[in-house]
Amino acid sequence: PGILAVLADTLLMLSFQTPLKKTNALIAQMGVTFVNAYVPSALCCPSRASILTGKYPHNHHVVNNTLEGNCSSKLWQKIQEPYTFPALLKSMCGYQTFFAGKYLNEYGAEDAGGVGHVPPGWSFWYALEKNSKYYNYTLSVNGKARKHGENYSVDYLTDVLANMSLDFLEYKSNFEPFFMMIATPAPHSPWTPAPQYTKSFQNVSAPRNSNFNIHGKNKHWLIRQAKTPMSNSSIQFLDDAYRKRWQTLLSVDDLIEKLVKKLEVNGELDNTYIFYTSDNGFHTGQFSLPIDKRQLYEFDIKVPLLVRGPGIKPNHPNKMLVANIDLGPTILDIAGYDLNKTQMDGMSLLPLLRGEKNVTWRSDILVEYQGEGYNGSDPTCPGLGPGVTHCFPDCVCEDSYNNTYACVRTLSASWDLQYCEFDDREVFVEVYNLTADPHQINNIAKTIDQEILEKMNYRLMMLQSCSGATCRTPGVFDPGYRFDPRLMFSNHGLRARRFSAQFL
Repeated sequence: PGILAVLADTLLMLSFQTPLKKTNALIAQMGVTFVNAYVPSALCCPSRASILTGKYPHNHHVVNNTLEGNCSSKLWQKIQEPYTFPALLKSMCGYQTFFAGKYLNEYGAEDAGGVGHVPPGWSFWYALEKNSKYYNYTLSVNGKARKHGENYSVDYLTDVLANMSLDFLEYKSNFEPFFMMIATPAPHSPWTPAPQYTKSFQNVSAPRNSNFNIHGKNKHWLIRQAKTPMSNSSIQFLDDAYRKRWQTLLSVDDLIEKLVKKLEVNGELDNTYIFYTSDNGFHTGQFSLPIDKRQLYEFDIKVPLLVRGPGIKPNHPNKMLVANIDLGPTILDIAGYDLNKTQMDGMSLLPLLRGEKNVTWRSDILVEYQGEGYNGSDPTCPGLGPGVTHCFPDCVCEDSYNNTYACVRTLSASWDLQYCEFDDREVFVEVYNLTADPHQINNIAKTIDQEILEKMNYRLMMLQSCSGATCRTPGVFDPGYRFDPRLMFSNHGLRARRFSAQFL
């Protein structure tokens, strides 16, 4: 079968349905919507690396958006890129492969080979240098730099990606199956909509859920330091950002429609799997955090995942707990590759896509993040001390060097939980019962049953040292799970889960 994957940039689960009406009609209503899809790290580069490798961050070692954090570094290129799922698709499954859009945030950096570097596995390569832009950017066209300016008709990146993709579908070989990955800039900042959409959604503002503009009490210090209530200027800023994000998505909606129509005209639609997802979520005012991601809460780690294709029933929601580490194994499974030959941590979604009954599935996934920060103080916020970064007005800082955490996100027939530990002096713990508290307002770490706390702590240690098949062992609330506290004092108990410099 043909395979098409479209990847949004910072699109949270709950915000895609209104601006993406065509996408909803052409993919969600024609296939499966995974309503519990998560990312193992709520930041672009680690999450994209997880998609490409099928691995958790502690196994692919991309920990943040910097070269020092292994984002598109020489080490990543040497150790991980040759074993990504597109590389296997091309070399082992005979697929012609096409990439267009944002790859990894530091792609094109001079210290990592510049735009002349074309990762193994791609027959056609149209990658954006560095981070998302809509105008005035450089593309690597099969290793050669092509600069774009600010003329809408020839430079608006979402439309450029659409046109390149349509050209590929027009002129590709009909003697090999195809895989396409299109990574749009939308709805990432700088939130530049196409001219025809600048007046859309004029009355839209960020959702005012129960966790909007409230103090993050009993949360990690980085959340507690946010100014509450937010200033009027911060609220206006985040509402403007929310509206512009929706406006940028209208061009993505057009892109999806064009591709589906082209596949239909080519007679290939019925034999093509189409995936639509995002690399992470985004917050807009929850717990008085104006805008960004990087945090452990649902609004940052939960993303849309829509799939249509051969054998998939239309308009079918699926509640299983899935993660973006599952995309690589799924696509390789579709292509007929033996997944036992990979080192991937994820699971193939193909049995779920086909609606197979009695599928044994996971009850938990790992979420992990290593904070960015530097030793100096932010000159505009000296009172916060060293180590903070990404600070907004009113000294609301989105990240710090000790914003380093790991979580178990659990979903089973009887439990909907999240357990998180911070790697800081406090070893701060956050626990949420999302059945009773879907907006994660009340941290129940100090009141939850001690036995559950110990089991979740143990499961976190297991997941943070897992690799391949051991990442798919039964979770705490799976019927097959057996808790042996003695194991907590074996080698696993050495907390190899902590990120360290050796990974970099």
